[in-house]
Amino acid sequence: MLALLPAAAQDPPSDHRSDVVKKGEYLARTGDCVACHTAPEGKVFAGGRAMPTPFGTLFASNITPDAETGIGKWSADEFYGAMHSGRFPDGGLIYPAMPFPSYTKVTREDSDAIFEYLKSLPPIRQPNRPHDLSFPYNNRSLILGWRTLFFNEGEFKPNSQQSDEWNRGAYLVEGLGHCGMCHSPINALGGTSESKAFQGGLIPMQDWYAPSLTSNKEAGLGDWSIEEISDLLQKGVSARGAVYGPMAEVVYNSLQYMTDEDTRAMAVYLKSIAQDQPEAPSSSVNTTEASLLISLGKTVYDRDCASCHGGKGEGKPPHYPPLAGNQSIQMESAVNGIRMVLNGGYPPATLKNPMPHGMPPFAVTLSDDEVAAVVSYIRTAWGNRGTPVNAADANRLRSAPLE
Repeated sequence: MLALLPAAAQDPPSDHRSDVVKKGEYLARTGDCVACHTAPEGKVFAGGRAMPTPFGTLFASNITPDAETGIGKWSADEFYGAMHSGRFPDGGLIYPAMPFPSYTKVTREDSDAIFEYLKSLPPIRQPNRPHDLSFPYNNRSLILGWRTLFFNEGEFKPNSQQSDEWNRGAYLVEGLGHCGMCHSPINALGGTSESKAFQGGLIPMQDWYAPSLTSNKEAGLGDWSIEEISDLLQKGVSARGAVYGPMAEVVYNSLQYMTDEDTRAMAVYLKSIAQDQPEAPSSSVNTTEASLLISLGKTVYDRDCASCHGGKGEGKPPHYPPLAGNQSIQMESAVNGIRMVLNGGYPPATLKNPMPHGMPPFAVTLSDDEVAAVVSYIRTAWGNRGTPVNAADANRLRSAPLE
């Protein structure tokens, strides 16, 4: 897990500036800036974090107020230009690993507050690492074409037909929260279209599946209560499930620090975009193989899983999530379920759930056939409508990165 955000420098600001700095700190948490701009074991916001992509490795920049290696010489206008337009002060194009397609929605007032907070921090002298991109992606001019296809510049415009709470939630989800960066399908060019926003997809280079936020067959939250959604965002656990993988880091670094009002607003918005999608998932496993897998899977489940998740998948919420009727178990992609069986994991430790219960890894004790079998059983038992998976799927994910 990453370090907490640093406090402002020692010189006390004026009361007005102090309020702006505090607001900026809150917004920086909301935008989860620390996640990318801090290297493992590195100094907070000093950059250097490697960000593998299908096109090569990018290294996050230093955003402390150091005059030579950070943003110490930037003006508020130039910072807003980076957030809103995806351009450096000299006009250079920023690679879209920085979510400026979402940050463009951030208001000038909020951008200025984040800038004031960053300027208040102790400067850290740490030169930025050059990116290591393969040809032709090391040619920044190609970003112009990407921007033409996938970038729509413009601040968030409230919907007059919706409540203030809904609009606040939409602003946070679509803007600073940049939820669509993971929860939208990413094409071969590293972009996504607005028409497919929040429809889910595999996160490149991480081998985790970010479920659709619109489909009630995945993470669509139409039949969740506002409280259940808010709990998941802020605590990392709820009566309906828990977060793991990349989402656990988002909750740890960002969402747990948000106010009850803001997490509720996000919940209101997320619930409103959920809708039924009747397409049934398809399986590459034949009927005979599926029958054998499910039979073996019940044996494995009864032996290794039932003590926590219950003989009928009822779980012991919120600490041990229910598996019966759990949408995350039934998604078309079984990646997350397989990874949880292989690698185990913990929900994040949060202010409202400081001692989470975890799941042990079974990669060493279960064969590929057993992993496929127990995942297939869980996806199809107790009325679940997922499809079976095969041993090759389990084997491939044994080599998936763990961070």
